[in-house]
Amino acid sequence: MGARTSGREAALQMLFALDTGGDVDITIADFWRELPGDAEGREYADEILRGTMSARDQVDERIRSASRHWRLERMSRVDRNTLRLGVYELMHQPKVPRAVVIDEAVELAKRYGAEGSSLFVNGVLDRIADDLSRS
Repeated sequence: MGARTSGREAALQMLFALDTGGDVDITIADFWRELPGDAEGREYADEILRGTMSARDQVDERIRSASRHWRLERMSRVDRNTLRLGVYELMHQPKVPRAVVIDEAVELAKRYGAEGSSLFVNGVLDRIADDLSRS
């Protein structure tokens, strides 16, 4: 597993923990104390977690507008947080190709989500990438 892939997985787990509230710095410290990761993956995890949390209102608004017939609050925590990571990367990580962002999010949804999660995540992120004109 590559460093960014493991970083995304760790960031998803921390976002999941933060979904019901909490402090980002404490969550990061607690997570790495329990599950030390490789330095490169850890650095990317911390970067995208902090970025996602700081841009959360913008990210959530993009998800709301792209997920027709689904309120953010009704999505599973895994789907919601997988989408948050993917949307953050699409919006703020221009060096990461669109296909990589979407593929990685779909893989996280397959690994941690319900049966239809990967299709849902793929559809919403594809719509958002189109809206952002990410090629």
